[in-house]
Amino acid sequence: MTDSLLARTARGAGWVMAWRFGMRVLGLTSTLVLVRLLVPADFGLIALASGFMQSVDGLMSLGTEEAVIRTRAPDRDTYDTAFTMTALRGLFASLLVAALAFPAAGFFGDARLGPVLLAVAVLPLLDGLSNIGAVDFRRDMTFHKEFALMVLPKLGGILTAIVMALLLRSYVAMLCGMLANRSLRMVMTYVMHPYRPRFSLRSWRALVGYSVWAWVLSLAMLVRDRSDSLILGRLTNPAALGLFGVGTEIAALPMTELVEPLGRAAFAGFASARREGAEVRETFLSLIGLSALIALPAGLGLSLIAAPLVRLTLGAGWDEAVPILQVMPVACIVMVFGHLSHHLLSAHALLARLVALTVAAAAIRVVLLLALIPVYGIMGAVVAASLAIVAEHGVLVAIAMRRFGMGASALAVRLWRPVVATGAMTAALWGAGLGWQPLGGGVVLQLLGAIGIGVPVFAATLLLVWLAAGRPAGAEADILRLIATRFRRGT
Repeated sequence: MTDSLLARTARGAGWVMAWRFGMRVLGLTSTLVLVRLLVPADFGLIALASGFMQSVDGLMSLGTEEAVIRTRAPDRDTYDTAFTMTALRGLFASLLVAALAFPAAGFFGDARLGPVLLAVAVLPLLDGLSNIGAVDFRRDMTFHKEFALMVLPKLGGILTAIVMALLLRSYVAMLCGMLANRSLRMVMTYVMHPYRPRFSLRSWRALVGYSVWAWVLSLAMLVRDRSDSLILGRLTNPAALGLFGVGTEIAALPMTELVEPLGRAAFAGFASARREGAEVRETFLSLIGLSALIALPAGLGLSLIAAPLVRLTLGAGWDEAVPILQVMPVACIVMVFGHLSHHLLSAHALLARLVALTVAAAAIRVVLLLALIPVYGIMGAVVAASLAIVAEHGVLVAIAMRRFGMGASALAVRLWRPVVATGAMTAALWGAGLGWQPLGGGVVLQLLGAIGIGVPVFAATLLLVWLAAGRPAGAEADILRLIATRFRRGT
């Protein structure tokens, strides 16, 4: 059961990574085309309107899909109630955005914003009316269907936006693209899944407990995640805020682009194990080991090559972001393991503990930010955020392990080989003068040299210590087994 569940989770993570990559490629393609047809003010207007709408919509997140995923045997009443709650949430969000449209336009001083907000106000309602049956794609871990459900409407929206931009040369084209994307997605949920929902609230008691806690958790996370930029912006200046925002976004890339997809698939896997009464400990530890193979070398590697990476990708004007990238990625390594622990606890509806921890973490972060920023400026914010991340996610891992009867030794067995391999990689780069060093001459050569040394040293060391340990079960064996399975299928 564990191997099967692990394999399904890994395949699901692969599809989610492909979906995220496809969405980013399509988004970049759209931007590159539309910038030649529209003016910057058009992009700013749409960004402001969509950001406002997403903030209102995000404040009303109920987690009804997750509630259905973790339900052992959901019946029609469960699906219909989830559909009705989601539709009502979407309707309320749409009405609220519409009601605030013209007051928001007055606040931001742009009369065009009012009609644009009225248009984007339709989007939450379209999402709310989507077929709840499509949640089975996550519940059954058939993520290739979710891939199609996300990418194909996005492509249709982009084509619509480009055609309308050629005809109108106005921001209206982007609105048409957004509406086309959400409308196509809603229609596809009914085309791809045979379920036909009805309006009903018969099972509201079974869903409202999880949904209310999910809503409270989303609010706590919103406060926690926005505190950095709000306090830094209040106590410093826009330049420092820009450096912090870009630096932290890059620092979190190993998690957001590689491990978050694994977490999305892991939630479905943990929920499936709960429904089937399967043992979850080995699956969790296997996913921790698999994440370590990604997070440890990626996070520490990003810290090691921060100087040439910033100069090459952002330019000389962003050199002050280098210290941010030297500190934050190391803290984000711990966030990776906490992210998986969060999904495990959430799949078992232990949301009260997550809310309490998130509120405490937010309070600690605010205190640290207020204490360190006035003294150390932007680096005070970096250190405060890093300490808060390590504390919160370290406790998350400890709670998950204690709740499910896992000892520290079981975690150490999964982590020591990636730790040794990452240590060898770090030593090799430091010895070659390519790690945590001041910026030299050729940044491209520095990066190529670091990759050319770091990747082979990590891989070779990992393989050697795994062989020396007697080829034990773990992430290395899991990866080799998955590769062998894929190779056999391919041949």
